[in-house]
Amino acid sequence: MNALIKSAKIVDSNSKFNGKTVDILIEKGIINKIGKDLKNPKKVEEISFKGLHVSTGWFDMRANFCDPGHEYKEDLNSGLKAAAKGGFTGVMVMPDTTPANSTKSGIEYIINKTKGNIVNALPAGSLSHNCEGKEIAEMYDMHSAGAIAFTDNKKSISKSSLLNRALLYSQSFNGLIIDFPNDKELSNGGQMNEGVVSTQLGLKGIPALAEELMVNRDIYLAEYCNSRIHLSNISTKKSVTLIREAKKKGLRITADVNSYHLLLDETELLNFDNNCKVTPPLRTKEDIKALIAGVKDGTIDVICSDHTPEDIENKQCEFDHAAFGMINLQTSFAAANTNGKIVLEDLITKITSAPREILGLNVLEIKEGEQANITLFNPTEKWSLKKEAIVSKAKNTPLIGRELTGRVYGVINNNQMILV
Repeated sequence: MNALIKSAKIVDSNSKFNGKTVDILIEKGIINKIGKDLKNPKKVEEISFKGLHVSTGWFDMRANFCDPGHEYKEDLNSGLKAAAKGGFTGVMVMPDTTPANSTKSGIEYIINKTKGNIVNALPAGSLSHNCEGKEIAEMYDMHSAGAIAFTDNKKSISKSSLLNRALLYSQSFNGLIIDFPNDKELSNGGQMNEGVVSTQLGLKGIPALAEELMVNRDIYLAEYCNSRIHLSNISTKKSVTLIREAKKKGLRITADVNSYHLLLDETELLNFDNNCKVTPPLRTKEDIKALIAGVKDGTIDVICSDHTPEDIENKQCEFDHAAFGMINLQTSFAAANTNGKIVLEDLITKITSAPREILGLNVLEIKEGEQANITLFNPTEKWSLKKEAIVSKAKNTPLIGRELTGRVYGVINNNQMILV
């Protein structure tokens, strides 16, 4: 793949060209030259967009592709198309499929089926066997086969003894344990955030306490085991405070937030929009302010899409019976960027180097001689998502027709290029 990117502003804190507007010559998938007003003697394709910015390829730590088992919602191929359209060159695939990705063969299935794609699909293995929360899965075998982390996704680990064993066992091979903090007994049957709005709507609420209790437990276990842990889907003000205090103590805690939790609050549910029914639920405006503050001060390390496809039958039904989740790969950057309260360089770090560092992957850099793993975008262009532009099999998103800020122009990776 050969191309000449013209007049692009580099957003890459690791690059000496950070903040500079330059041309980038790519030959055979390698960054050959970076500079001003580069010539094009070989007449390779020139890429030029208004307000063009370039960063290292974005990476998403929370992608649900429903493959194997529920390919009618999404499969690996359609999911990776959505990732590329959203500016991602790498995704971590969640393991709670049918069957769950609990074995070496399951990890190999993901790796082999996605080989050669422009988007790198890296599998997470399940923490417990079949994501049932009863006994530890074959973590070391999965690690040897290519699993980059271990999680039961939205099936929070209720048994402290199980999480304790997993934290200790994973130390032998430096495995990363990821937990979604949620007390199932407190949140059971809840439909949305517990508060004034849930009372107005007559819906059973999911209290912030259900998350915060488990955040506190996970922090204590990580301290007890002297182990690292990643807390996923953080959504409340108190959770941010607890994680901030844990980090100040020097504990090896990292955390992520879903991008839509930085944009949407519980009032989106006043019209009973099933596409806004997610877990953890959309919280209050005060929680959003705290989450943004946590992103800005480094308490929250990563911003994720939490791309969760659902079919029509599971969404176009009574609110109480609707499934949780929304698709978000194509809109994840814009969802985090639209409110304009996070500095662009910080936002890009949360979706490039930060997730790769946490997962033990090579941190990328835009420099000569490196493989071109690049996202092209405009952080200030306004646009709205059209239903016909969605490439996921599922269409469950409340962001259709909503004005968003931050448009993706394309991705380059693995000696391939897609312009969107």
